[in-house]
Order: sequence, then C-alpha cells, then structure tokens
Amino acid sequence: MGRWRPPRQAGSRYITPEGHRRLAEELDHLWRRLRPEVTAAITAAAAEGDRSENAEYIYRKKQLREIDARIRHLRKRLEGMRVVATAPDDRKKVFFGAWVTLLDEDGHEHRHRVVGPDEFDHVPGYISMDAPLGRTLMGRRTGDDIRVEAPGGTREYEIVAVEYPTP
Repeated sequence: MGRWRPPRQAGSRYITPEGHRRLAEELDHLWRRLRPEVTAAITAAAAEGDRSENAEYIYRKKQLREIDARIRHLRKRLEGMRVVATAPDDRKKVFFGAWVTLLDEDGHEHRHRVVGPDEFDHVPGYISMDAPLGRTLMGRRTGDDIRVEAPGGTREYEIVAVEYPTP
C-alpha cells in the first residue's frame, strides 16, 4: 500500500470579524516581528563557524521552517475568507455566528457559538460549523429538538435560545 492519501477537504471559508482580525494579527506578528528575529539569530549562529554541529543554527533553521509554513497557511486561508459581520433576518434560526443555548437530556445547559473551522479552538464555547453539532444546528429554530451523531455516541438536545452578537 502506498503513501498517497486523498487531499483533505478544506473547511468552510466563513469567519467572524473577530476571528479574521485574530488571524491577521497572528500573520502580521509572524511576518514583521518573529521571522526577522529568527533570521537574525540564524545569521549570528552561522557566523560562529561549523554549521553541522551548531545546535543553535539547527534549532533556528527548524523554527524558521515552522514559521514559514504557518505564514503560508495563514495567507492561503485569509485569501479566500468571507467575513460574516451581519445577523440574518430571521434571528430565531441558527446560522453562522449565532450563540445557541442547548438543554441536554440530563437538564444541563450548554452555550455554544457557531463559527468557522479556523477559530473554534481559541475561545471556550465556540464550535465549528463543520463539526457534527454545528452541522446539525444550522437552520434549526428555538424550541427544536435535535439528535447529534458524534464519535462518543448519539446525544439529544433542545434548542432553548438563539442569539446574535450586536455589531
């Protein structure tokens, strides 16, 4: 069996204004601050002589490769992003950017915000619109009962509230 794997499907291209700003700031920090510091350290380490046994040089070259890979990834993702800054007309339905309050089978409330795949892991309570729960919530209304097929098993929730942040 070969090593070839089918290409991964890119995540949804939607992002909140806060998420877009955070990714743009990260790109700016990497490109304008961190990368110049690392290249200066590489130059200083290279000036010390034999590069094959120079741990500082080897470490900094590896760090530069990681920074460049992240810069390429951020530029590619930001290039095709669609910033969603407005709430939909029907504010009782779940769409991108909504805060959703769910009631589980045990009577516990959970509050989540449906966001894009590039920002769900940075704020507690954010879920990706591509995740099983996010896909199930899209288009549903307050009062709807939903069933989510997740890796941990099937879970049932009731949508208690849907809110949209004010711009």
